[in-house]
Amino acid sequence: MSNIRRVIALGFFDGVHKGHGALLSAVTRRAKELDAAACAFTFDRSPTAAITGQVVPLLSSVEDRVWLMRSCYGIQEVIVSSFDGMMRMDWQDFITEYLVKQLNVVHVVAGHDFHFGYMGKGNPQRLKETCEKLGVGCDIIGKVEQEGITISSTYIRTLVAQGEMERAVDFLGHPHVLTNRVTHGKKIGSSSLGFPTVNLRIPSPVIVPAFGVYATRVVVDGESHMAVTNVGVRPTVSDNDGRVTVEGFILDFSGDLYGKELRMEFYRYLRGERKFPSLQALAEEIGRNAQQTRDFFAAHPQM
Repeated sequence: MSNIRRVIALGFFDGVHKGHGALLSAVTRRAKELDAAACAFTFDRSPTAAITGQVVPLLSSVEDRVWLMRSCYGIQEVIVSSFDGMMRMDWQDFITEYLVKQLNVVHVVAGHDFHFGYMGKGNPQRLKETCEKLGVGCDIIGKVEQEGITISSTYIRTLVAQGEMERAVDFLGHPHVLTNRVTHGKKIGSSSLGFPTVNLRIPSPVIVPAFGVYATRVVVDGESHMAVTNVGVRPTVSDNDGRVTVEGFILDFSGDLYGKELRMEFYRYLRGERKFPSLQALAEEIGRNAQQTRDFFAAHPQM
């Protein structure tokens, strides 16, 4: 591993929002200057969850975090580390033994609030001082604000949980994404509603967006399709035993997607989830939502 020279961003990077983007952009810039690989370091699970034992709903799975860092910011390598292992490591060893000796890091980028090592004793000040002694470059990036609000994963989780998806997109700098394999649904959509449907499960501990219907895009095999997506318990066809499902009605598409990996991108909340008197009434409403979705993407061609 050590023969590659690395410039590395340190953090958890849940959601890979614009604040994280400031770190990741600094990494790609420094990597070019130093002719080194642009890398990021992240943990396999939430440090807050690991330390407190509480369930912390996350904006993105590990896989989605890696994909977002690569696709949005040109990060070449993402190192996913066990938080439990790192939590027990002395903060100095983390820098000297792990970053410098093992990973051959020549430049480090971290946020103003990054803590690391046993008991979180490593902090930006100690990181900077130690890097200076070792002849390793170090940038500490301050908080990033938008509309007077500090961009943070915690704030964006609140937006997603409330269905404020357009605002979430604005603070993320990209759509909220969910990647999963398509599971077999009840096929009610295909047969009764006139739309091919896909069903996804939200993997734990990824956050469940507010129940309702969204204008989304579905990306499969590298192709993007508009979709109307329902998040919730599908009360009109309530054979669902209260389980939360993500059901996408794909517009202008035919073909079988079962078993394929699919990325769903959430852009706009259209309406709350509600029970309809019949499948016919539900089909008519989804038809209306399909038109709203087409109108939204026609008005936002860059999305």
